[in-house]
Amino acid sequence: MNDATADRKTEPGRAAPSVRVPGRLRRLAATVSANWYLKLIGIPGFIALFFVAYFWTLRSTPFPVTTVPVTLLDHFITFRPEALPLYLSLWVYVSLPPSLLNDRRELFFYGLAATALAVAGLAIFLFFPTTIARPDINWSLHPAFAFMKGIDAPGNACPSLHVAFAVFSAIWLDRLIRRIGYHPILRVLNVGWCAGIMYSTLATKQHVALDLLAGTVFGMIGAAWKSPGAPPARVCLGQS
Repeated sequence: MNDATADRKTEPGRAAPSVRVPGRLRRLAATVSANWYLKLIGIPGFIALFFVAYFWTLRSTPFPVTTVPVTLLDHFITFRPEALPLYLSLWVYVSLPPSLLNDRRELFFYGLAATALAVAGLAIFLFFPTTIARPDINWSLHPAFAFMKGIDAPGNACPSLHVAFAVFSAIWLDRLIRRIGYHPILRVLNVGWCAGIMYSTLATKQHVALDLLAGTVFGMIGAAWKSPGAPPARVCLGQS
């Protein structure tokens, strides 16, 4: 090391080189952090309340339970234990649309639409309960499934709210991708994630095909309720 180099490195008061954060990342951070306190409380709070109501209806319905019949698709899609992470990823997936809303009015509307979807589904479970036949699988060979089956009895089957909320979230995410200006490839990835979650409901044998079909229609109806006068995007992540 020569003396000139040493002097430059030890020169007092010399500012350290700054790290330039791409503009799109700054704008993404601004979007996610908008109304952060509402998102921090509302998203996990909604999921927690949903689970409380879900398990209550699962064990409290006074009406006779109908078994949803299987179809050829159910025989075609065999049990795939490796699909469990994809099944559980729903709870990350459903958190994305509200996280990417930066307008408080639209955030409240989204919460209202999601709540209406949940309440309507839980009302069906309470008054028109359904279940699926237990598949001939030795769950003790799959500890993660044994635990899940222990707490989640094969009820609250049709419509599949797992599928309904995946479809609901996919439609909202697609709107945000187009409106805010994300790269179009994210629309493909969004559809792929949603389709993967839908597939996982059959591959984990949590649902049958008719549950999936009903849940798809249910989610589409819920997402059709658009926010009135959605504000124009204040960020554009398609530019750097």
